[in-house]
Amino acid sequence: MPKLTNLELIALADSFPYPNSQEHKIAASSLYQFTSHDLKANLGYILPFVVDALRDLNELFVVSDADQRVSIRPEFDTVEKRSKMMNDLAMKWRIDKKFRILEGWRSELYPIYYPSSKIYFTIERSACPLFGLVTYGVHMTAYVAASDSKPLRIWVPRRSRTKATYPSMLDNTVAGGIGYPYGVFDTLIKECGEEAGFDSDLIIQRARSVGNVSYYYIRTSSAGGESGFSQPEVQYCYDLELAEDTPPPRPVDGEAEDFYLWDLERVKEELAAGNYKPNTALVTLDFLVRHGVITPENEPSYLEITSRMHRYLEHPLR
Repeated sequence: MPKLTNLELIALADSFPYPNSQEHKIAASSLYQFTSHDLKANLGYILPFVVDALRDLNELFVVSDADQRVSIRPEFDTVEKRSKMMNDLAMKWRIDKKFRILEGWRSELYPIYYPSSKIYFTIERSACPLFGLVTYGVHMTAYVAASDSKPLRIWVPRRSRTKATYPSMLDNTVAGGIGYPYGVFDTLIKECGEEAGFDSDLIIQRARSVGNVSYYYIRTSSAGGESGFSQPEVQYCYDLELAEDTPPPRPVDGEAEDFYLWDLERVKEELAAGNYKPNTALVTLDFLVRHGVITPENEPSYLEITSRMHRYLEHPLR
């Protein structure tokens, strides 16, 4: 298998066509916008077979084929009403086995925002791709800094072989979705304990916020369930510098099988071999850019890579 370039790795995560491109025009021609009850916000893109499942739900949605739009009915005018309606529908679809993606039911609510920074409704995590909704997570890279005798090394976990999504692929040291009602750093502390056994005091004292990445993913079968759902995502990124004698991360909740302490050459080899989960490859490339490993001098696609790691998303955000 040919080695993947850094730009090809970015394209695996940021795979939805860009607005104003011919590819976007073609893709959008078969998609419906999922809009707010006041018709002012495009919350996401819906595939035709999901639209078909909404057509008979006139008491919940207005389907406009002329505008290629599905809107929440205006009578759902509070967060509570919208949240109950969306989750009741998701549960019914799960019971009816309507969509395979709901077999990955998480019993975890994700907040959806409109206007930006205001919660519009909450919905079961696994149902978000059905409506193309923006979701959020935290990703942390734990590393041991270079010394006189050793190079910089990163702690890399291997996902459990029994996971429904991307089994046995490589991941960031800690990663998890931001569920309601948790905040960003609250989620980081929770995930660090659950996935890697890191003590909360260590995270509070040493984890460093280093920005965020955003991209627009088109789901494949490796993600679980049907292919083709659009999935815009924002990940808040953290670095954790560890000393040589800091106790290493360890599998706790079964999300990871093992953790490896790899130097950057091994990390780059694994990236090029396509062994990372697509969005965690993107986060790892962001780490390499920030730490001066990937530079304009050694990466011909530097500007495209760095811009696509911080994509503008055409929907209301957190």
